[in-house]
Amino acid sequence: MRALVTGARGFVGRYLLVALRDSGAEALDCTADVNDSAALRAALETSRPTVVFHLAAQTFVPEALRAPLETYETNAMGTARLAAAVRGYSGEMPPRIVFASSAEVYGARDAGEYPLVETLDLRPVNPYGASKAAAEAILLGEASSLGLDVVITRAFNHIGPGQDERFVVASFAAQLARIAAGSPPQLLVGNLEAARDFLDVRDVVQAYIALAREGESGQIYNVCSGRAVTIRDVLRELIAIARVPVEVREDPERNRSADMPLSVGNPAKLRARTGWGPKVPLVRSLRDIYEAQRDAARVRL
Repeated sequence: MRALVTGARGFVGRYLLVALRDSGAEALDCTADVNDSAALRAALETSRPTVVFHLAAQTFVPEALRAPLETYETNAMGTARLAAAVRGYSGEMPPRIVFASSAEVYGARDAGEYPLVETLDLRPVNPYGASKAAAEAILLGEASSLGLDVVITRAFNHIGPGQDERFVVASFAAQLARIAAGSPPQLLVGNLEAARDFLDVRDVVQAYIALAREGESGQIYNVCSGRAVTIRDVLRELIAIARVPVEVREDPERNRSADMPLSVGNPAKLRARTGWGPKVPLVRSLRDIYEAQRDAARVRL
């Protein structure tokens, strides 16, 4: 496999590059801006990939709420530009596109619909989810009518060392690490009652690689654990790992009006197609996240 990765310098992209190289694949960082059609075409012609992992996106929901047009431009139209570049590829065989979509496309559902399956209709409740749903539609439409080789992945909440502190688990770990290093023992939180399907980023990228090799063209696959855990339980585990006394305080600015109470997916289709299954337990993932934040806090002292 010769892989070109858009968004390779982001959280998931960095792990994907390592995992690809560890698997024996040749992995290349696509430095082209997805809003630059000429640069995308040049990147493809130069790298000659057999597969393009399309991860480049605006991924933070609050930022999408603040700047929806910019999110649509990058996430939806950037995907359309990549598809056009692949269609115009001069090589003998255009590369497969493995597109990193999101469980946000499902939106809020009735209790009886969980765990979510790929055949459900899409009901995004924020611009980020809408941008990903639009990107999916673009790729699947071109797969059906123009022969594009596309596999769609819908990742649920992925976590791991090195994630941006804007995301909830990384935020908790960073705050706890600073408290352990001597900061005041106040930990700010948002909604702790929401339940999420957390999956370690190292398992996520293994699913992406498996689907690049074995996924059926034109199909959609949930990338998830199949188990929901409340944010409160995640916080409790992190506090136990950190072993520091804390005062948990609610911060209204951390609550999102469109926050869904539950998000959990069914990974059966992915498992049946590839044999993939998660390897990193949640407790290990949380420990690794905290230890990375603790080490970073020590360096800053």
